[in-house]
This record gives sequence, structure tokens and C-alpha cells, in this order.
Amino acid sequence: MKDKRILYVSSEVVPYLPETEMSLTTFEVAKMVHNLGGQTRIFMPRFGLINERRHQLHEVIRLSGMNIVVDDMDMPLIIKVASIPKERMQVYFIDNDEYFKRKSIFSDEDDNLYTDNAERAIFFAKGVVETVKKLNWQPHIIHIHGWMSALLPLYLKTYFADEALFNESKIVTSIYNNGFEGSLDSKLFDKIRFDVPNEKKLITLNESTHFNMQKIAIENSDAVVYGSATIPAEIEQYIQQSNKKVLTYYPLDNMEDAITNFYLNQVLQ
Repeated sequence: MKDKRILYVSSEVVPYLPETEMSLTTFEVAKMVHNLGGQTRIFMPRFGLINERRHQLHEVIRLSGMNIVVDDMDMPLIIKVASIPKERMQVYFIDNDEYFKRKSIFSDEDDNLYTDNAERAIFFAKGVVETVKKLNWQPHIIHIHGWMSALLPLYLKTYFADEALFNESKIVTSIYNNGFEGSLDSKLFDKIRFDVPNEKKLITLNESTHFNMQKIAIENSDAVVYGSATIPAEIEQYIQQSNKKVLTYYPLDNMEDAITNFYLNQVLQ
């Protein structure tokens, strides 16, 4: 993996959020690649429950200051950065007070999904791309984790299709056996159509369920990784029908050779 540049984009990453299958896998896979000589960058939302003082987050003024347009609204983009202790791995945090200041991740105290989760996902996807452009850092692979990241492949293949920085980038999506009940904003389709007028590209999002968020990521990716030992049958069937390159589930203890061989011998070939 020496000198390969891998961009990891995840809803959750330890040690900044509690340990889950996704947050731990994102961290461990990035660490494996980093230890093998790869260049890694990790991006995640700066959720309000992240303790900035404890984790030594600081704003990067040269990257902040632009506005991200979401459904015809200008939303300020703030970029913060931290280094994972002992690993020398940089984590970039996409921040906006309106979307991410609240002290929980996706749901309120009554376990109801936030009504603006769809807008938050759009902002996150566009914010990641705009920040990587400012860094002028060309990734060989973009590996996404979690439904909050699921719109990034779509935006890269449509809205940002002419960005030369990503012309050679391959997109990998990890699928996990977790999710949310119900749907995101019923107007998600229309809000994305503001950026992506080709409605044929958005058909999957006519209903913004968790399954459909996973499906739109799979559609616009070059490869898929099973992040959980079992995933819903509907999604597994969808992956099989997609004819994407697939890495089946490996426990973290056995992941290093599997993921690096997959990156080098399938994704990048």
C-alpha cells in the first residue's frame, strides 16, 4: 500500500464517538493501510457530542469560510482537524452549527430522526469534496462507511463529475447491518435534484429509506465491502445483481491482507 492515497469517509470513527462495528472498523482499516505505508485521510461529521477539548480539535481557517449550497440555502462550512493519538493519522471534521451542534447524532431524545438528516447528508457529501479540493489531495480510493456518507458516491459521479482531482479515484462502499426505521425527508429527491437534474440517476431515492440510501451508494461505487457478518437479504441481493467487485466479510483480526489485496488487485485494477 506504499504511497497509495486512501480517503475514508465515515459517519462514525473511534475514539471520537462510542465504539460500534462501523466506528471501530473505519479506524482499524485506516490504521492498517497507514501502517503499511499508505497515505490516509479520514473525514467525519463534527457531531456536537464530540468533546473538542479532550480530542484537541482545532479549526483550519484556510479550509473554512466557504458556503455549501443545500436546497438553495447557503450554509457555512467549518473544517476542524485532529490527530488520532499515537497513530499520526489526521481526521477532518465537517462542521456547521445549524446541522451538527446538537448533542446527539441522528435522533432526538424521543428517538425520532431529525427532520433535516437529509440536508445534513447532502452538506456532508459536498463539504467533503470541497475540502479535499482545497487540500489538492488526489485519492486513489475513496472508501465510505455509513448512510450519512451514502450520497458521496452519487455526488462524485454527477455533480462533481468534471472535477479532474477525482477522475482516477475508485469508490468503495462498506455495508453494515444497522440502519434506521422509516424514511428521511420526503423531499430528499427534490433537494438532490437541485444539484443533479438528471432524475434517472435519482430514481432509487424516490423513497429515502435506509435500504435505498445503501442502494444509491452501491449504484455509484466501483466496489463493495461487507462490513458486517450478515447484512439484510434485500441489500445482499442488490449487491449480487449490481456486478460490483465485492469483498465478503472478514473479522478485523483477519482483515489486513484481505483489504489490502482487494484494494490493490481488484479495486485499482
